[in-house]
Amino acid sequence: LSVSGAMRVFVPILTLLAFGAAAAKPSAGLKTWGRFSRLPYPGDKAFLHGTFPENFIWAVGTAAYQVEGAFDKDGKGLSIWDTFTRGGNRMATGDVGSDSYHNVHADVRALRQLGVSHYRFSLSWARIFPNGTRGSLNERGAAYYRALLRRLREIRVQPVVTLYHWDLPEQLQRSLGGWSHPDMVAIFRDYADFCFRAFGDDVKLWITVDNPFVVAQHGYGTGVVAPGVKNDPDLPYRVGHNLLKAHAAAWHLYNRHYRPRQRGKVSMALASHWIKPSRTRLESLRECQCSLDHVLGWFAQPLFVDGDYPACMKERLGSRLPSFTQEERERVRGTADFFALSHGATLSFQLINDSLKFGQLEDLDLRMLLYWVSAEYGKPPIFVVQSGWYVLGNTKTEDPKHMYYLKRFIAEALKSIVIDGVNVIGYTAWSLIDGFEWHREYGIRRGLYYVDFNTPDMKREPKTSATFYRCVSAAKPKSCSWCGSIASCLSARPLVSQVETAPTQFADPSVYLWNISNNGELIKLEGFSAPPLRRAAHCADYVDEIRQVGVNHFHFALNWSALVPTGDVAHPNATLLRYYRCFTRQLLLANVTPVVTLWHHTRQRSSLPAPLDAANKWLNRKTPQAFADYARLCYRELGSSVKMWITLNEPNDEMVSYQEGHEMLRAHALAWHVYDREFRRTQGGKVSLALHMDWVEPAFSFSREDVEPAKRVLDFSVGWFAEPVFGSGDYPAGMRSWLRQLNSLELPVFNEKDRRLVKGTYDFFAMSHFSSKLVTHAKEDSYTYTAMLEVQHMIDTTWIMSPRPVVPWGLRKALNWVKEHYSDVPIYVMANGVQEDPARFKDSLRVYYLYNYINEALKAHTLDGVNLKGYFAYALNDQRAPGFGLYGHVHEEVIVKASLSNYRNIIQHNGFPLPGAAPQQCPASPQPCLGCGVLDKSPVVGFLSLVGSGVLITLGLIIYYTTKRHKEYY
Repeated sequence: LSVSGAMRVFVPILTLLAFGAAAAKPSAGLKTWGRFSRLPYPGDKAFLHGTFPENFIWAVGTAAYQVEGAFDKDGKGLSIWDTFTRGGNRMATGDVGSDSYHNVHADVRALRQLGVSHYRFSLSWARIFPNGTRGSLNERGAAYYRALLRRLREIRVQPVVTLYHWDLPEQLQRSLGGWSHPDMVAIFRDYADFCFRAFGDDVKLWITVDNPFVVAQHGYGTGVVAPGVKNDPDLPYRVGHNLLKAHAAAWHLYNRHYRPRQRGKVSMALASHWIKPSRTRLESLRECQCSLDHVLGWFAQPLFVDGDYPACMKERLGSRLPSFTQEERERVRGTADFFALSHGATLSFQLINDSLKFGQLEDLDLRMLLYWVSAEYGKPPIFVVQSGWYVLGNTKTEDPKHMYYLKRFIAEALKSIVIDGVNVIGYTAWSLIDGFEWHREYGIRRGLYYVDFNTPDMKREPKTSATFYRCVSAAKPKSCSWCGSIASCLSARPLVSQVETAPTQFADPSVYLWNISNNGELIKLEGFSAPPLRRAAHCADYVDEIRQVGVNHFHFALNWSALVPTGDVAHPNATLLRYYRCFTRQLLLANVTPVVTLWHHTRQRSSLPAPLDAANKWLNRKTPQAFADYARLCYRELGSSVKMWITLNEPNDEMVSYQEGHEMLRAHALAWHVYDREFRRTQGGKVSLALHMDWVEPAFSFSREDVEPAKRVLDFSVGWFAEPVFGSGDYPAGMRSWLRQLNSLELPVFNEKDRRLVKGTYDFFAMSHFSSKLVTHAKEDSYTYTAMLEVQHMIDTTWIMSPRPVVPWGLRKALNWVKEHYSDVPIYVMANGVQEDPARFKDSLRVYYLYNYINEALKAHTLDGVNLKGYFAYALNDQRAPGFGLYGHVHEEVIVKASLSNYRNIIQHNGFPLPGAAPQQCPASPQPCLGCGVLDKSPVVGFLSLVGSGVLITLGLIIYYTTKRHKEYY
């Protein structure tokens, strides 16, 4: 080996040597849940861009029975899995597996392609000792592993060798009852002695037993895995006891006879779930701690703390749990040179008993588990020796779910190192190749490499997860920087900043009946009135709240069905019209420009006048003309105050049929032409429609097979309405050709008259954007698969959720999509916001959301040249959009949320100026303080003046807040 190669081998080992006897205290991990609950949200949940330590171990792993095959070749004896898979209702075996026994070259090639530093594999005990003891030594079996180690040495990949990964020789199970017999301790020690002697010169990291919890609990308790023993509820604890003593015997053997020369390390691979409290009570936290003690602590506390079982286990199990003598405690304690942690699909969500959750909630949080292990066991070096997820058995080389779970777990490991200070020394992606998945047989796949089990040579092909892991693990720097870059703080020319909502329209003490079944008229009931309000409602009620935000535009929607309840524009609701006229004028007086939507699409109701609603809604050919007449009324009555109109807001809903959408497009076009012909010259306004446009990203951006589905989804969701108006005057060619492939005739055809009518009916491009999603063509989950488009919807598991993903860079991509398709069209983001608990007035998620989404909009404008004209934050208050508001409400009190203050600050600075940059908008010059000199010249007078001023200010604040009843949260 070269000097650099030698260092690559031994530096991780030196790191392990640094693990001293840090004082470990039982239940020290109890602080974990409180600690993480206090971390800043959502900043702590955001993706961390950074790199791993220089000598971080990047590994992949396999287990012998899963991949080797050759179950009866070259003198190998039967294992308990060879027997177990031939009994009961089991349908498949690992007789061939991935046939790694005959494909060492293919596995080594995969390792070289991945660029990992370490490869974890297990030895088949029955291949080396066919009947389990040294007297049955099979030299050909030992030669197989020597050859594998030699090949690893050639490609400079370090082995991490597991002595026992669940495949006990069948003879030991038959003659002794397997791990239930105390004699297994000495037998395992002898097997370990041979392996240390035969292979130890090439192996610096050893795992004695993999996942003893599963071996004991499910091999000898539930019978889910081999050897399938069940019906004795106390047997798992006796098995676990023997496993611990066998491990300790092997560790002491290595420590005494092999460590001085071989300089390796030995540990036991312990697996665990993660658990979170169902209630915010100390009792729930203690139950969480007890749950972890029964799974992980069962083996970890004896090894890392005091040589004995956790107090919680002893209290609840009593005499069912074996006890250690004082001598045995001393012999077991400290017999692990590092903490080997397994995490992921094998245990979490599959093999953890509900009874061991103790009423708490299982969660998949590797970062919190790492912190708990570090706190509970005295900050040992932690090597994640198994981690990953799975995909269905019919998945081939594209495994998006596995890839994004790997991304999540690796990102959590990085945060654990950088933020939490946990000594994580390595990460092992599981597994290298597809194989036999234990009790799941071939129903799932976990490999980074796809194995075609139907080919004679078990052909291996890299999956997308392999490409991803290679990107992360190969070569320097060991970087974890994916999907986007750190937000740039840049300033640009003024952008319009606005809020969007639908205001409460008017208050009338009279009581009406709505004659919905006939003509839709409102019939006033004489002699009845609503309870009196504290004061008369006025159209200016919301204007002060809007003005305090600091915006210069305000977007709200009219209600067609309320404004023209009969459908006859000759008989509008005069009271409501007066309210709208008053409201728009009050906005102008407050220097806020009104932006008005004529029809806001909702799934709950059509908002069409009653006669149209009852007569086939938008499928009625008369509806577009009726909408144009309604638009004319609004232009005429409100156009002197309104210079920016939205005809239809978010009509491109997936619940809208293609025929309905066709009529909506005609309605928009007719309304646009009414304004263009009759009002534009005198009023000077602009008209367009607003489309919902969440971003759609290919799950594999480097795969054409996913790029095409992403384009297809955008064609069907956005191009459906955008292309006829902003483009060709017809539906997207890709949309029509796809439907033609499906023999669908649902998409209407524009005749030449309608094409001319619709094409070009815009003055700007308006879009609402809230989130992003990933799509792939590989079907994985039927609940999120759209069969008509043949796309699988999914999310990146590292994204912040609330409840939709928070993906700021998606807005920038959406804006660039519009630019690329429709040139330099002016663009307005008409709605952008996030849902958060309405009771959370310090709405940190919304603060984070607005800051980062606005920053991405600024990048699109400044760096990408997008003609972005304005941005509307959604929404003004929680009354109309629960959970989205900048203002909250408690009874009648209006609460100013933290997000409002932050949004106002962005508006005042006109973006994100660089430190030291010239101010974008100069504030008014401060007025001189004429009385300030008094404080210097006469301290007594100054003091009295200060007290008097304080009293006056206090009285003023009391009067102000009594009147306004506003409360600000900063």
